[in-house]
Amino acid sequence: MKPKLCAAALVAWLATMGGLGWFFVKGWTTEGADHRTAVLLAPSERDQILGEMRLLLKAVHGVATGLSASEGDLRAVEAAARAAGMGMAADVNPAIMAKLPLAFKQMGMSVHQDMDQLAEAAARRETPAEILRRLSSITARCTTCHDMYQLVSNH
Repeated sequence: MKPKLCAAALVAWLATMGGLGWFFVKGWTTEGADHRTAVLLAPSERDQILGEMRLLLKAVHGVATGLSASEGDLRAVEAAARAAGMGMAADVNPAIMAKLPLAFKQMGMSVHQDMDQLAEAAARRETPAEILRRLSSITARCTTCHDMYQLVSNH
């Protein structure tokens, strides 16, 4: 009896772990009407992610504004980039993260990491052209993500 019970428990555990792994990769998604992947979220979760995206856009604007100053205001560039770094991602709701597909999570985290690296580049006084190249790499991921995903309220 014990071997059968152990085997059943192992099968149940493997099925659970497989399901969780699949959910971690796929997230809570479906195909959207425009063929992008629709990420299904509660309205408050959608609002939270869109709010974070607006803060990222404000940081990009701050970096561009700092770079466009006549002498290149690298302190402003550093402050704007730092505001969108990993510190911004530190308090993400785990329930929301579970609903996001893996590629979405990876792109988002890489943007936050690269904003910290951009801030460090500004602190090291890299040239505006070098910082702009970094910013372009970051925004390329933003546009890729927006091309791939849409956030949909499921309530």
